[in-house]
Amino acid sequence: MAYRPTAADIVPDLSTLTLGVEEEFLLLDPDSGRNLPVADQVLAALRGPARDQSRQEFRHSMVEMVTPVCADLSELRTHLVALRRSAAEAASAAGARLVAVGATPVAEPHRTVPDEPRYHAMSRRYGPVAHDPAVCGCHVHVGLPDRELAVQVCNHLRVWLPVVQAITTNSPLHDGSDTGHASWRSMQLERWPSIGPTPYFDSAADYDRTVDQLIAAGIMLDAAMVYWYARPSSTYPTVEVRVGDVCTEVDDAVLVAALVRSLVATLADDVRAGVTAPNVRDCLVAAAHWRAAHDGLDGQLIDLRAGGTRPAWALVDELMAVIAPALLRHGDLGYVLAQLARLRRDGTGATRQRQVLERAGDLHAVLDDLIVRTAAG
Repeated sequence: MAYRPTAADIVPDLSTLTLGVEEEFLLLDPDSGRNLPVADQVLAALRGPARDQSRQEFRHSMVEMVTPVCADLSELRTHLVALRRSAAEAASAAGARLVAVGATPVAEPHRTVPDEPRYHAMSRRYGPVAHDPAVCGCHVHVGLPDRELAVQVCNHLRVWLPVVQAITTNSPLHDGSDTGHASWRSMQLERWPSIGPTPYFDSAADYDRTVDQLIAAGIMLDAAMVYWYARPSSTYPTVEVRVGDVCTEVDDAVLVAALVRSLVATLADDVRAGVTAPNVRDCLVAAAHWRAAHDGLDGQLIDLRAGGTRPAWALVDELMAVIAPALLRHGDLGYVLAQLARLRRDGTGATRQRQVLERAGDLHAVLDDLIVRTAAG
């Protein structure tokens, strides 16, 4: 049964947390569907705020667009739509199409890294792993300047992030065919040594000590290469959740941002109240993420609190029950309920891609649908 708010959900605390979103996009050939190495041209063509809010990525066929800090979902959505439209126009001028999809769906012939010292260092250190086909994520930042609190919140997030991951699944295709996974991006990223579920840390000092040891061991080049699914950001005073595929639909991205913000707010309250995070074994957390990447919302997820597997939507409803007071506090509950109803009806990005592929029997129809949905708002 879907969650429905009750009078007991009223919360007197009116404080809210800021949020921001980073979205990575592919640049695809409109005819072949292959990745096009035109990121430099696209970034150069951006004008105004979009240029300042763009980032060079690890692939010549990728661009990243970053919202400013936002106070509410309406503001966030406005920025996401504007940035996507600007990037889509610049991509079109370069002969490419901007596509919000989690992994390269057809092929990427050109896999050299941009001519930057850091990227060359990564290429030397990690070899062929650094030259896998491009993947694109959606990273949500939630303002939380207390770093000790941020580390503890990340401990609490471990049991819920597979549910968030399942909601964002948007990369079922690779090499022109269905992989059987709702998020092939997640499978590709497992080859990187510094990507995966966030470990459990006793304190911020424990976190820093562990990162220093991993850098010394050569696993990471520096602290910016902490690519765990949740982390205290290395750049901003935020908790950064980076578990999800980039979402094709703008409203999917806003939904995920709303869920993550209220989840962080709820768990921060738990930490302040002295609630201890469940210290689940790392192998079980990893298994839960694999199941989320495989099934998305169309199958079963692992319940890391109670054990065993359950229908994915049952865990989404439980997540809603946990974070409903924070959603109300931020004014987001009505929007989130409406978007989850849409998602339950229409499916995740992965589900929608498979539906188009089955209906049309043609990969180009999937790509055309992705192109239109990416820029729509």
